[in-house]
Amino acid sequence: MAAETKREQVGATIRAFLPADAAAVTEILKGSPEASQWTEWGLKELLGWRGVLALVNEGDRKVTGFVIGRQVAGEAEILNLAVIVAQRRKGEGGALLMAAFYEKHGFSKTGRRAGYYHDPDEAAIVMDSKVAG
Repeated sequence: MAAETKREQVGATIRAFLPADAAAVTEILKGSPEASQWTEWGLKELLGWRGVLALVNEGDRKVTGFVIGRQVAGEAEILNLAVIVAQRRKGEGGALLMAAFYEKHGFSKTGRRAGYYHDPDEAAIVMDSKVAG
């Protein structure tokens, strides 16, 4: 799940989430009540965890979206994802997912975990993908 190189998009770049990006991501979260609300300190701490993949989308030298996922024991999950309101519905979230995971990118639904998310209380969808080795 490494993302060492930058991926170019029209007017934007997907790159590794750096500790210096935590303040901008915290601001994105303030405008994204549907996302998990993490503190700037918590985001920086998470970046040091084993198996974590964290990416940001940057346009005009400004972080406009992010995705954080992790891989543990052969499973991968998205922990958080948000895009600034002005950039929603323009493919930015999909580009972040393409750089990381998901259904429209070859994953299929294999289960459901009731009560996984809180505020609002929602189930998590478990997804699987067959990866050729």
